[in-house]
Amino acid sequence: MPGPTIAFWQQRFDEHNTPWDRGAPNPQLVAWLASGALAPCRIAVPGCGSGWEVAELARRGFEVVAIDYTPAAVEKTRARLAQQGLAAQVVQADVLGYAPDRPFDAVYEQTCLCAIHPDQWRGYAAQLQRWLRPGGRLWAMFMQMPRPQAIEEGLIQGPPYHCDINGMRALFPEAEWHWPAPPYAKVPHAALFHELGVVLTRR
Repeated sequence: MPGPTIAFWQQRFDEHNTPWDRGAPNPQLVAWLASGALAPCRIAVPGCGSGWEVAELARRGFEVVAIDYTPAAVEKTRARLAQQGLAAQVVQADVLGYAPDRPFDAVYEQTCLCAIHPDQWRGYAAQLQRWLRPGGRLWAMFMQMPRPQAIEEGLIQGPPYHCDINGMRALFPEAEWHWPAPPYAKVPHAALFHELGVVLTRR
C-alpha cells in the first residue's frame, strides 16, 4: 500500500513531531460553528488526530464519531474527551475500510485527505460519499502545500500532500457534489502552509 503507514504516524506522535497540531480547534471550524452554518447533527471526523475538533463538536452537542487508525491518536482523543467530561464515539479503524452503522449528516475533513497518498484519494472520496446521506455536507479544509519539485517535475511529495483545488474538483465532481462559488476561506498555519475551507453538499 503506498503512502504513510500506521507505524509512521505512531512514531510521529511518540516523538511529539506533529507540526499540523495547532493545540486548539481549527479556527475555520470555530467560525462555521459560531455563525450557525454548522449546527448540531451526526458528524464524522476522519483522521481525528489529537481530538481538538472532536472535543469542540462534542462540547457543542454534536453526535460525533471520530476515526483514526493510529493508536496514539485514538488514545489522545479519548483522553481529551475524558478530561473535559465529554462524550463521543472514537473508533480505531482505517478510513478506507470503515463502514458506519448508519449515514452521517456531515463529515468534517481536515487532516485526513492530505495524509493519504494520492493513489488512495479516489477510494477515500468514494467512502465519504457512502458515509453521507443525500444532502449531507462535507466540511472540508483542503491543505495547500505546493512544493517546487511537485510543480516543476510532477513529484508526489508528502505528507502533507498538496490538495490543489482543481484536483479537488475532479476528485469531488459537480455531478456528485454541489460546489459553492469561490473565493474560499483561507486559513493560515504556522507550519508554512494554509488551508481552504469549502463546504460541499452530497447530491
